[in-house]
Amino acid sequence: MRTRIISAFLGTGKTYYHKKYPDTTLDVDISIFMECTNAFPSNFIEYIRSKIGKYEFIFVSTHKEVREILLDNCIFFYLIYPSPFDDNKKEFYLERYRERGDPESFIKYIDENWTKWTKQCWFTEYGCENIKMTWATLEKELGHIVAKEHGDVKEDEDEKSNSIKR
Repeated sequence: MRTRIISAFLGTGKTYYHKKYPDTTLDVDISIFMECTNAFPSNFIEYIRSKIGKYEFIFVSTHKEVREILLDNCIFFYLIYPSPFDDNKKEFYLERYRERGDPESFIKYIDENWTKWTKQCWFTEYGCENIKMTWATLEKELGHIVAKEHGDVKEDEDEKSNSIKR
């Protein structure tokens, strides 16, 4: 089985997708690996590598540490995030966090760091395919990735996706 590592921004639907397709996905919470400070990040990388070939998609966060660990270990990934320049998207995600019951302090923290974090994703220049999320759901983004890999995407659809190969 071909495995795709998906580094997707919080609230894009990683956990929702995983619950819908638990046999073909793995949703990895890096905080579990960070608790063992003397083994981190090697424990995280070893875990990811041990799961390649067993799942179609392995979901990880877009935290800078996660991206750097993947890049430092030559693990290609798809980086999916909302546009840093679209205030409507920001408001959409903040409302999504409220609807799923996240604490207001968390939502305020995201609000204050939104532009910084999404721009960090935008400026990731190598080792991944950098995709500003344009489809309504992560499921559609992943479907587009797979279709594109198989050559099933017309050029105008590819341009519509705003994906940037870096």
